Amino acid sequence: MVKKAFKPFKYVYLGLMLLFLYIPIIYLIVFSFNDFTFGRRVSYANLGVWNGFSLSNYKNLFVGEAGNALLLTLEIAAISSVLATVIGTAAAIGIYAMKKRSRNLILNVSQLPMVNPDLVTGITFMMLFAFVNGLLVRMGLAQIGDITKLVIAHVSFSIPYVIFSVMPRLRQSSDLLYEAAMDLGCSPMQALLKVVIPDIMPGITSGFIMALTMSLDDFVISYFVSDLKSVLSVYIFSCARGARGVNPALATVIFIPLVTLLLIVNLRRLAKEREYEIQSKKVKMKDKGGNIK
Repeated sequence: MVKKAFKPFKYVYLGLMLLFLYIPIIYLIVFSFNDFTFGRRVSYANLGVWNGFSLSNYKNLFVGEAGNALLLTLEIAAISSVLATVIGTAAAIGIYAMKKRSRNLILNVSQLPMVNPDLVTGITFMMLFAFVNGLLVRMGLAQIGDITKLVIAHVSFSIPYVIFSVMPRLRQSSDLLYEAAMDLGCSPMQALLKVVIPDIMPGITSGFIMALTMSLDDFVISYFVSDLKSVLSVYIFSCARGARGVNPALATVIFIPLVTLLLIVNLRRLAKEREYEIQSKKVKMKDKGGNIK
């Protein structure tokens, strides 16, 4: 009786938690259609003031500095997330093949960037690139460009998230699959590409989404690493401090594709799990003669 009495409260608690998490995002999407022509856009002065429905925030979204910042951010996020996924997946497979003591040590070291403050990471990268560019100048070579520095930095802090996503899938996978592929005539590379990679693909996909999200979300490291002020996060920061204010449509345009991608991946995973459950039930229903009851 007590459990039944408290059962509705867990749904209320879950609803309040989700509401608390998503109210700011809903607020942002709604106010992206607000008319901010009578002053600055989103600022502390007009926060929460509804001036009427308007599509003006989306009309010139991809024109000028905002469009360049959005395009450059998407390019850096795409390149860095692909590189981080490839490197992180290879690292996770290599770490998984180590002995237990070495594996635990490397895993703990690789997860340090995840808990390290972004401020420390950003300053560290800034000092590193300043030192490397100084050496290149003394050698008469070209310095590392801003876009290259951003890509390197984003790949570096995204790799641990890919490793963190792929490792659980490797633990769930069976080593017998790789050995069976080798026994059937596959080379080590063929067994890796045709058996191991497809088996851990859900973890790789999750790692890619994490890397993409972290790259799009990053501000502190991008601010310290590059002198390029047209990255979207830095551009929004400069607009918020200036007289123009922030266009809420910028964040909405970034948010919607990520949500769509997450929904597609999760629905695909649920469909595969459902298919696996159906196949398992069919196997259990088979009698000793091989016929389905």
